Amino acid sequence: MLNYLTLIFLCQLIGEAFVAFFELPVPGPVMGMVLLFAGLSVRRSVPDDLDTVSRALLSNLSLLFVPAGTGIMVHLGLLANDGLAVSAALVISTVATVAVTGLLMQTLTAKRGGNQDDA
Repeated sequence: MLNYLTLIFLCQLIGEAFVAFFELPVPGPVMGMVLLFAGLSVRRSVPDDLDTVSRALLSNLSLLFVPAGTGIMVHLGLLANDGLAVSAALVISTVATVAVTGLLMQTLTAKRGGNQDDA
């Protein structure tokens, strides 16, 4: 399983390098996920050990928010100055995300020909 954890971090590293080299406005980890997704798409399956490693990372994902929360508390004064702008950005981006997700789900469900009542 260490090999697959290394693969995940290697994809992130390559994504970071790719974004830095081409000066793309995309976060490096996102580009790394795209690379990993492309590799898995070519392979047409997810290895069992990669599934195990990724599930372990996802189950502990909340731990990664501790440093962000600490940073917010340390710089609370800066947040207080721009609190209205940050709040507006959060609300607008959340509403946009929910709307786009809903529209995409409707479109994909309609194309698939599935019954929307099936849950």
